[in-house]
Amino acid sequence: MTSSDQSPAALIWRDGSTPVSTRFDDPYFSLAGGLAETRHVFLAGNDLPARFCPGFHVAELGFGTGLNLIATALATELPIRFTTFEAFPMSGDEMARALQAFPEAAPLAAPLVDAMTRGETRFTLGSVSVELILGDVRETLPQWGEEANAWFLDGFSPAKNPEMWGEDLMAAVGRHTAPGGSFATYTAAGFVRRGLSAAGFTVERVPGHAGKRHMSRGQKP
Repeated sequence: MTSSDQSPAALIWRDGSTPVSTRFDDPYFSLAGGLAETRHVFLAGNDLPARFCPGFHVAELGFGTGLNLIATALATELPIRFTTFEAFPMSGDEMARALQAFPEAAPLAAPLVDAMTRGETRFTLGSVSVELILGDVRETLPQWGEEANAWFLDGFSPAKNPEMWGEDLMAAVGRHTAPGGSFATYTAAGFVRRGLSAAGFTVERVPGHAGKRHMSRGQKP
């Protein structure tokens, strides 16, 4: 699949370079610097890379362009794991076009695009062992048999994709988090924070990226 109308991701391109989901009417990354936002929200929000150690396990809701994976791989040379859940994957061509916006990502973008083009769901990027789990996360996550040390919660906007942020799904995130594990997300929506609190996390609001007032982060005791 190479054209947007055939891709499960269902894209249009804003200004020729920013992918926007027509299904959720939401861009895939911040127009104010996607890589910088990833580092602020998901890496710093989970106290990474300071917590990385061999075997550390990151899990993610919403693979999207793969930018969070690339930022993670750029941040460490340790052998860690990265599991990502995605219902509507981009094609390799779409991912390549999206990642052109981030020259710093280029060394890892090429092998990631190759893996996606080949349809691989298990591969290595830098020192990171990756598993891509396809399907509706409300079905795939409860069946997952593992725990993460850190979660990147990166679905589309809760206002436009509420199914990705429901209380049942946040409870599943909690159940699949190792003791002392953490989450971070760009959203500070009240119902999301309440769901994560009910799932066993201590939740706090902290300053967001590029002038955004708040994001959320938390830890499982």
